[in-house]
Amino acid sequence: MGDPMKFVLATMNPGKIREMREILSQLGYETLTRKELGIDVVIEETGSTFEENAMLKASSICKLSHQAAIADDSGLVVDALGGEPGVYSSSYGGESLDSNERNAFLLQNMKNMEQRGAIFVCSIVCAFPDGGYITAKGECRGEILAGPRGAEGFGYDPVFLVEGMDRTMAELTSEEKNMVSHRGKALKEFSRLLTVRSNQ
Repeated sequence: MGDPMKFVLATMNPGKIREMREILSQLGYETLTRKELGIDVVIEETGSTFEENAMLKASSICKLSHQAAIADDSGLVVDALGGEPGVYSSSYGGESLDSNERNAFLLQNMKNMEQRGAIFVCSIVCAFPDGGYITAKGECRGEILAGPRGAEGFGYDPVFLVEGMDRTMAELTSEEKNMVSHRGKALKEFSRLLTVRSNQ
């Protein structure tokens, strides 16, 4: 089988790093973080889609590390808000807000709305030193509750009720979340595409 493939994670988000490391480890891959490699750069997320932003991050970190780099760009797409917060999920309501304040801002904007449908979307891009790349996408549908529930996860997890379950993302164990989440699905698809690429 040989040594497991190693990838640099382009994200600096501790929650994403934890989830991506767990999922990729289960899929048989090793990961390094930017911090472990001493790569301290700010990458402007100027893309208009999740995939464009993931591509910017993956290609930048690949060039700087000279290793295959995996980037995740993800967010919450709320039907009744015309797709907001979308690519601006991490800065929705202002850069200075923490997750609890951001959730409160979202819930305030949805006050009295009957249509509560939403999708968590994740785009994964892996850039390789040879100039090649893999893109994969995962989605998880659900609805936005009137208030937060649960203490696990991060970001919008406490207000997102997973479709087909009676629990929010923040009420799931990490193992349960990785099975149903947008990030888990995108990384599993990435692994499948990586196997195809390796066998070509």
